[in-house]
Amino acid sequence: MKKQLIALTAILALSSHALAQVSVTAPWIRATVPQQESTGVFMHLQSSGDGRLVGVSTPAASRSEFHQMDMRGQTMKMQQVDSIDLAAGKGVNLASGGYHIMLIGLKRQLKAGEVVPLTIIVEGKDNKRERITLKVPVKPLTFAGPGAGPSRHH
Repeated sequence: MKKQLIALTAILALSSHALAQVSVTAPWIRATVPQQESTGVFMHLQSSGDGRLVGVSTPAASRSEFHQMDMRGQTMKMQQVDSIDLAAGKGVNLASGGYHIMLIGLKRQLKAGEVVPLTIIVEGKDNKRERITLKVPVKPLTFAGPGAGPSRHH
């Protein structure tokens, strides 16, 4: 029994360590109006080691993608990106006007006050992937959120 408890404690310690590599704070999804087919997801990521955000999924949408908005001359442009770099010790805001997640092909209207499951996949320098499952609150259409504006690396 003691050996099983020690083994379980070791497994839990390793699991906690793996999950501590990337912290996610202030995640939220913008509410939608009826018939709307897409919306944005925003959050702050902090990684203890170099890595990159390489995947995202949710049962609320048929597709989830990483996007980046930036100014090109006098025009704001949005484009899909394959991944988002996470530098060790530097925070990355996924916010309006910068990097963010788009949920496309929504299966239903998302209403303020609901919580939506979302899984992000982070790949470390060693190419090992970690899945982080979040419960993300849906905020009103008018909610701006912390870190709104261009993506900030600090």
